[in-house]
Amino acid sequence: MANDGQSGHELEHSSVGNHALSVSRAMNAFPSPLAVKHSFFRLLTTTTCIGLALLASACVTRRESFRDQSAAGSLSGTSWRLVQFEGGDGEVLTPDDRSKYTLQFLPDGSVSVRVDCNRGSGTWKSAAPGQIELGRLALTRALCPPGSLHDQIVKQWPYIRSYVIRNGHLFLSLMADGGTYELEPVPVPS
Repeated sequence: MANDGQSGHELEHSSVGNHALSVSRAMNAFPSPLAVKHSFFRLLTTTTCIGLALLASACVTRRESFRDQSAAGSLSGTSWRLVQFEGGDGEVLTPDDRSKYTLQFLPDGSVSVRVDCNRGSGTWKSAAPGQIELGRLALTRALCPPGSLHDQIVKQWPYIRSYVIRNGHLFLSLMADGGTYELEPVPVPS
């Protein structure tokens, strides 16, 4: 019998030792109660931190939502008519008839407009006081007379980014100091 120089006793001890080593490895495959306790607390701490982060996020979102409503509240339900446009270069343009250029901010986030000989609607929102975003306008397509501010207003509409109400007038400003539209409240019929 070839045993590669090992006696029967050595082989028996070696196989018993291997079996003991296998049993030891199998026992180490299961975590100790102390390791389980540490893993549980680590999971509990992580879960608690995630829960607190989500709660804080919900509070910020709720505060942002409230801020959106209060910013929008200053324009919501108001109606304006154009007084003038002052360009970034200082040029001032005035409408021939203020009643032909009106703007009404509706509470549902829509805007109703009259731009000279055309009427239409679009959307608006205010994420913070002084900020405004105007959506695309859907307008009738009548050809307005020469000297109309129609084309300029329609072209610049999407670039209006901020507003301020000062001395009862609404000032809508274009991005990059492109100019400012000044509007006054639409007179209430008597």
